[in-house]
Amino acid sequence: MKKPEILSPAGDFECLESAVKFGADAVFLAGKQFGMRTASANFDNEQLKKACDYAHKNDVKIHLTCNTLPREYELDTLPGFLSFAQSAGVDAFIIADVGVMELAKKYAPEVKLHVSTQAGVTNHLTATALYNMGASRVVLARELSFEEITELRAKTPKELEIETFVHGAMCVSFSGRCLISSYMTGRDANRGDCAQPCRWKYHLFEENREGQFFPVEETDKGTFLYNSRDLCMIEHIPELVKAGITSFKIEGRAKSSYYTAVTTNAYRHAVDEYFKNPENFKLPEWIKEETEKISHREYNTGFYFGNEPGQVTDNGGYIRKYDVVAFCEKGGKTAGITQRNKFYKGDILDILPPGGIPFNTKCLKLENENGEEVESAPHAMEKLKLTADKEIPAGSVLRVKRQEKI
Repeated sequence: MKKPEILSPAGDFECLESAVKFGADAVFLAGKQFGMRTASANFDNEQLKKACDYAHKNDVKIHLTCNTLPREYELDTLPGFLSFAQSAGVDAFIIADVGVMELAKKYAPEVKLHVSTQAGVTNHLTATALYNMGASRVVLARELSFEEITELRAKTPKELEIETFVHGAMCVSFSGRCLISSYMTGRDANRGDCAQPCRWKYHLFEENREGQFFPVEETDKGTFLYNSRDLCMIEHIPELVKAGITSFKIEGRAKSSYYTAVTTNAYRHAVDEYFKNPENFKLPEWIKEETEKISHREYNTGFYFGNEPGQVTDNGGYIRKYDVVAFCEKGGKTAGITQRNKFYKGDILDILPPGGIPFNTKCLKLENENGEEVESAPHAMEKLKLTADKEIPAGSVLRVKRQEKI
């Protein structure tokens, strides 16, 4: 068995750094055009070159999303976009449109072609046809089960790589293609501008009672008809590996560097632990617990085991059990930190070190930039010195568990 790639998301350079520091083999990100996440900061030409240089110095690959479905008026700018990406050092394009594939072969022949999940690849005939067209990898439709993936893998050329999503947000569409946002807001989900109306509350009204709205509800909070759960496959590493999947993809280019750090670290350790002893593998409990320390919706396993219930019908919110309170720039028992959320002297801090296993330490002392001792860190982005009872490695994330409301 070949160890699968951990492929992590990056919406900006801070997220890219988190992915690299916490164990990603590859990172997928977008330029300022043709990417499916316009809400993210993304990377301009200068930043893209810098991102490729930084990643390659750390033996990490860059996959550039070029997965929108471009309209006629956009095509003139595509050749320049593709050729610059090649010169910047991009390792692969993620493409959904066969016309864009043809342009990429012409204007960026050194860059590998990965076919996006947007293409809806659900069978070996399509996967093989795309391979014959020049694709080195296909990102399978999210609707496939383990049984279908295993059969597809067995019937496709062994050189063709298989990528699937293993973690993150899902939607009610087929392979990410949805028109609800376009109809309701004019924002095209297939061009990276989804307003996520699937997360909204919905009501109905009776035609003879204008202005009287009736909730479609299962609880007093209303029903969220389309609101999908989040995918989490952290407990199913053996099945993912045995299905022949080449790359484990973590969704989340619109999410924070903290999310990238935690998910990357969890899947990195899970895969590494599995390959130490595949026959007797048991997922360490702390790895599963890490997936609960990020903001997320209720988890499920998508379509991997068939049609598991996919919608959350009683709320549209996130589960948040921990707050990120700081990032450590200078390590030690007296550490240099940058505050992100308020915390206090005496708090028990949950530390996630780069590439490491989380541990707890107590905040014994806090000093501001003037060297004055303070009782709390109330100012976002403030630089502080923190004295703890254990050494905090540079690059660590500092967290505090939220108090449960009584």
